[in-house]
Amino acid sequence: MLMDPDAFRIAWPQVVRALAVVTRSLDRGEECAAEAFARAASRPDGSIDDLTAWCVHVGRRVWLDGVRHEAVLARLMPDVARAETTTMDDAPARPGDALDDRLALLFVACDDALAPGAQLVLAMRVVCGLSIRQIASHLGIAEATAAARLTRAKSGLARARGEFAVPGPAERETRLPTVLACVAGLFSVGQREALQPADATEDPARDALVLAEALVAEFPGDPEALGLRAVCRLGLARRPARVRGGVALPLDEVDRTGWDARLLRAGLGDVAAAVALTDRPGRFVLEAAISGAHSTSPDADGTDWDRLAQLYDALLAVWPSPATRVARLVVLGRLCLADTGTGAADAAGLTEIERELEELVADGPPYAARDASLALADLARRTGRADEAAARYRELIDVVPEGPLREFCRRHAG
Repeated sequence: MLMDPDAFRIAWPQVVRALAVVTRSLDRGEECAAEAFARAASRPDGSIDDLTAWCVHVGRRVWLDGVRHEAVLARLMPDVARAETTTMDDAPARPGDALDDRLALLFVACDDALAPGAQLVLAMRVVCGLSIRQIASHLGIAEATAAARLTRAKSGLARARGEFAVPGPAERETRLPTVLACVAGLFSVGQREALQPADATEDPARDALVLAEALVAEFPGDPEALGLRAVCRLGLARRPARVRGGVALPLDEVDRTGWDARLLRAGLGDVAAAVALTDRPGRFVLEAAISGAHSTSPDADGTDWDRLAQLYDALLAVWPSPATRVARLVVLGRLCLADTGTGAADAAGLTEIERELEELVADGPPYAARDASLALADLARRTGRADEAAARYRELIDVVPEGPLREFCRRHAG
């Protein structure tokens, strides 16, 4: 049958969580869920009234078949009988049962028994649904390394914790920073690769907002959770105006009347609330303030670039990532290009900015090298070096994913 994307997105985390409880393993629960959904998709008549319940039932049968195949059914008979007769409604309460299912799985994957890199890979693959390629690109590691981390994370979680269990409130508080980083990574992938998603199943940024909203519901007084939701809301609010005719637009050409006013208001409200909750803003509060500054500017020329430079300096102090460095250099470049009163740009400042960007192209992770290359091409274009700009855009055509951004590079390469 043709599976409805929205139905799949809702059912998948519920089924994985239910089967992880039955099988006492996140890894086995995911495998049984995948088999159940594959069987659902292969049904020709489409006669499944409740996709979640059907897949939970089939997934349980898949697990039982595996147990029988391994010839250990007799030893596991008491647990198997309980798993078959206990329904989701009369199952004993477990810590965290009130959580959104995907959020519960995120907290399970971000177990402090795993190394930070392993937590991110496991959460982004199993819960966020990103491919190994997307995860590797986001983390700046080789695909083979990401795949190996995923394998080690699954086996390490099984060894460290044994049976599947959602952590209680105190443990969730401890794991929150890693969970926030996972959701932020999901949003970043969506913003880089899906400026114009084909459908709901290919929209990581929208999925990130759903998770951010669930996090704020769970931690309403946490400024970082509010800041992350602001980043997601404001980014999605501005997304409709980022593409025209299948081509990504630079900031100067964006028609701001096309922004989503409802999301914009909600995001700016989150920025104000997050800033009010702390006198020592962290990564996501600062990122929210940066996004808020862009969202309230009348146009590119009216942007408060000095304020943005200050915010990026503060962000670099708490989150010195290559992506932050590139974004800060882009802002400094805009300041250097501004009219200094003599009608000339700050040539010495531009030279230093380009030198730092070249270093990131040479030594930074792939995503930062790509963004630095885009920044260098933009600076060359703005300073009248047309041939150099065209050459850089030609090189980028083979680097950026297929879609609006590649079409932008193709247009300026000509």
